[in-house]
Amino acid sequence: MSTLFPAFFESNEYFIDEKVQFLKFENAYKVYDREGLPIGNIVQRISGWHKFLRLFLKKAMFPFTMEVVDAYDNVLVTIKRGWTFWLSKVTITDAQDNTLGIIRQKFSFLKPTFRISNSTGEEIALIKGDWKAWNFTIYDKHENTIGQINKKWAGLMKEAFTTADKYYVTIVPEYAEDTNKINIVSTAICIDMILKESK
Repeated sequence: MSTLFPAFFESNEYFIDEKVQFLKFENAYKVYDREGLPIGNIVQRISGWHKFLRLFLKKAMFPFTMEVVDAYDNVLVTIKRGWTFWLSKVTITDAQDNTLGIIRQKFSFLKPTFRISNSTGEEIALIKGDWKAWNFTIYDKHENTIGQINKKWAGLMKEAFTTADKYYVTIVPEYAEDTNKINIVSTAICIDMILKESK
């Protein structure tokens, strides 16, 4: 794993907990490890004029920017989408704004699909599933199952995570810890926010 990407991406399990905010325009989530310890945050950045326009226009059209930060508020990756009028194309960049990957979304309200490519455009993974049931499967480029996104787990965090805005991401330990994993994990842990911004 590159030193540009610390232990955050070495994990194979992530618990995602949306922060409740009154009259919020920006989404925010806390990220925990399997022991229930906070390891980072996902935060959305919206400019003032975007907040104003969102009162009148459908937010699915708007650009969005999300940052995945570690426990020390260091930006690890940024997920960005430009203005869109149909299917989303989302870019994943590192802290130096270098492109790491691209997410292409085939939007369906109940059965969304995300195709993840590396910086050269080669498809490396696919995420698809059922948003209503909160059950997604992550596949590698050979269509082998390498992970899950859902609300079904047992153990330490079971009682703490019980509502639709709290979910669990797991990647098989055998999957290589490289830039491909960074792209896949970034997409998976931000999936709720991407879907909400596409409605």
